[in-house]
Amino acid sequence: MAQHGQVLQRRDAYRWEIPTTYRPGMRVPGVIYADEHLIEQIEEDQALEQVANAATLPGVVRWAIAMPDIHWGYGFPIGGVAAMRPEDGVVSPGAVGYDINCGVRLLTTHLTDEDVRPRLEALAERLFRNIPSGVGAHGRLRLTLTEIPEVLRSGAAWAVGRGYGRPPDLGRIESHGTIPGAQPDEVSRKALSRGLDQLGTLGSGNHFLEIQRVEEIHDPHAARVFGLHHPGQVTVLMHCGSRGLGHQVCDDYLEICGRSLPRYGITLPDRQLACAPISAPEGQAYLGVMAAAANFAFANRQVITHWVRESFEEILKQSAETIGLDTVYDVAHNMAKMEEHTVDGTPMRVCVHRKGATRGFPAGHPDVPLEYRSVGHPVLVPGDMGRYSYVLVGTPVAMAETFGSTPHGAGRLRSRGAAKRLLRGVDLVDALARRGILVRAASRDLLAEEASEAYKDVADVVRASNGAGLTRTVARLQPLAVVKG
Repeated sequence: MAQHGQVLQRRDAYRWEIPTTYRPGMRVPGVIYADEHLIEQIEEDQALEQVANAATLPGVVRWAIAMPDIHWGYGFPIGGVAAMRPEDGVVSPGAVGYDINCGVRLLTTHLTDEDVRPRLEALAERLFRNIPSGVGAHGRLRLTLTEIPEVLRSGAAWAVGRGYGRPPDLGRIESHGTIPGAQPDEVSRKALSRGLDQLGTLGSGNHFLEIQRVEEIHDPHAARVFGLHHPGQVTVLMHCGSRGLGHQVCDDYLEICGRSLPRYGITLPDRQLACAPISAPEGQAYLGVMAAAANFAFANRQVITHWVRESFEEILKQSAETIGLDTVYDVAHNMAKMEEHTVDGTPMRVCVHRKGATRGFPAGHPDVPLEYRSVGHPVLVPGDMGRYSYVLVGTPVAMAETFGSTPHGAGRLRSRGAAKRLLRGVDLVDALARRGILVRAASRDLLAEEASEAYKDVADVVRASNGAGLTRTVARLQPLAVVKG
């Protein structure tokens, strides 16, 4: 394991470097954004080794990056970012992750917490019933094999076109909810089959749907632009991805890329980083199926949004338009995207892998929706179900240093097994209820894996990100009711 003081060179209060001398084969340094407190937590697993491994990938540009919420993942750290040159670089399914386009979407309402408190239990129950959660959960929609390719091509636009949402939703989703270049024909029959009945489902693990209230507003101007007006305003935050379809796509292409390594003369420190040259048939095929899975995830969150609106209508006996439930933004966590960046003064096109990291494009960037362009698009950073989440904006520093990337969440502090051992015998539903937070879960036994004790304090992550100049806090949100997988 990389040891603090032996491997890491401290650049400043929030930047640490793994020099290329740490390991033969490193093409660039690794850079970790964290303060002293977080770096001690980060050193407790193998994540720093994975940063060094990522720095060996062919075509990696400038440095391999780790966000303050970094922790160990499959091959590539969660909270990791790496950009590759298209000419000689690679694309790696493990550096995108199994849950392709796992991401978050925030909705605002015109309600206050006082409005919803009397109906909160009924709302949580209706959301739990209308939006299936849990491992292998089946949705209320069942697609056919002739329908699903259009979902994979069009993403959220498919859902809105069939009445699952409002046309303005699309303008407030990363890439308008459709990644171009999707190749549904390259998605395996097994992956397609896993997606047929999972549209509109949350899944399990750290996926959730929360009714929240605005707790604090830190940047009144940006908050107003995003529709966050005052403490006590009710919001809805969801976190989910491409479900079994995306998982199967990753599985399929880890195998395909792994088999192709000798053909391209690629040697890796960890087979979990299996990859293919971006320009090779395997690399192009992966980008096409990854886009298809990403579009499935955008459609998934769009259908869930529709059923959230229906659920509020049913319980509050008001139209969704009267309630609000407007999409603020929807942003991906796990993706590889071709983007334009300036590296050491030179504009270049790169394939940016973000795994457990999110885009945080600042004010003025052409990919920021026009209505947010004066402040930058919202960066949505969920915490855990017992504490709080954040709305941030990215900065020019993030564009200059991290390819416009920012943290995506709290980051796991304990393994699922360790969290369960720590909280054995604790009734978490009751403990949260005493703090005014309702929980509905597919399995109460699995709640310990997702308890606050399993995660870093997201406030620490945000403080380090802000300290490094990557982000700026707009607002803090508190959970009122949580639906867990």
